[in-house]
Amino acid sequence: MARVLDAPLKGIGEFFAMTLDTFVSFPSIVRQGREFIEQSWFIARVSTMATVLVAIPFTVLVSFTLNILLREIGAADLSGAGAALGAVTQVGPMVTVLIVAGAGATAICADLGARTIREEIDAMEVLGIDPVKRLVVPRVAASTFVALLLNGLVCTIGILGGFLFSVLLQGVNPGAFVNGITLLTGLGELILAQIKAGVFGMLAGLVACYKGLYVRGGPKEVGSAVNETVVFAFMCLFVVNTVITAVGVKVLGA
Repeated sequence: MARVLDAPLKGIGEFFAMTLDTFVSFPSIVRQGREFIEQSWFIARVSTMATVLVAIPFTVLVSFTLNILLREIGAADLSGAGAALGAVTQVGPMVTVLIVAGAGATAICADLGARTIREEIDAMEVLGIDPVKRLVVPRVAASTFVALLLNGLVCTIGILGGFLFSVLLQGVNPGAFVNGITLLTGLGELILAQIKAGVFGMLAGLVACYKGLYVRGGPKEVGSAVNETVVFAFMCLFVVNTVITAVGVKVLGA
């Protein structure tokens, strides 16, 4: 039984060790400005279009469902409040986690995994270059930064899409929709959504970097590491989403 648990426990230990090294080395991001910008653009390039394409159907689904419920109870004028609450508190962070983990993190893992199997990481260590400072820190910072931007994009699409769908297709009064936007959603909810997105991006970047740096074997193992990145990132991010939401509800409701 102990031998069965050796590999998972070793992996968890290596992940937390790399995470600690990343946080300790984070001030080095000042000297990695160019790499940070390049990685931010790289992640944004592979994530932005996917974010838009995923955010639109999510928006339509949330608005359609809420508007049907509100019509049934005679409160169609509150559709703006429902759309804003759904877009900012749930749709934005959830779409962000899907895209950052499914597109951005896998691209990071594939890049680092290819470097690892070509022994570039070993060569860097021989030359005295710390892979965490040189490769992990800028990628984790870029993943966090892009996640914040994507969350803002999804929230904007959610509110605008909810407005167009509700007003044009379901006959909701435009003025009532706009007046209801801030009824349930304020600065606190927006800050909580951004905190979620930032944590999601950071975790996805850490998981991707770990799986890329610690891959063993040939190209086949890189593909397996990419698949595992998506699974592990989703597992971590959904748990964190639940915890942050619960804490945020307590704090905002206090």
